[in-house]
Amino acid sequence: MTPFKRRALVTALIGLGLVIVGFFGLRTARAFRQFHGHRPPTSFETQQAETDVQLIRDWMTIPFIARMYHVPAPALYKALDISPHDNKDKSLKRLNEEYFPEQQGIVEEKVKAAVTENLPPAISIPPTAPSP
Repeated sequence: MTPFKRRALVTALIGLGLVIVGFFGLRTARAFRQFHGHRPPTSFETQQAETDVQLIRDWMTIPFIARMYHVPAPALYKALDISPHDNKDKSLKRLNEEYFPEQQGIVEEKVKAAVTENLPPAISIPPTAPSP
């Protein structure tokens, strides 16, 4: 192989590598931008039911809220009067845009009210008596 052909091959391979890196780099940047830095609440990690409904945001989905607050998801869908079919992956904001476009934020308010009504009873742990 002549030096010219070798140099052309190396240049072409480097160019192909840059195209591949650019393609996947742009995909990663796009995915990161869509992520918006949302993190699950700390109570989600400890598996304790959350009780503050003011933490509900419009980016959350019904199944996520049901797990976070230990509330049955069918009760939330019933409060919104919508079917769970094809709505499990939609955020509250998207559900509001699809089902109640003329009423801004109504889905979030209805979900907050339904969660408040269906919260599980608080478990009280009796204090332990000091041993003698």
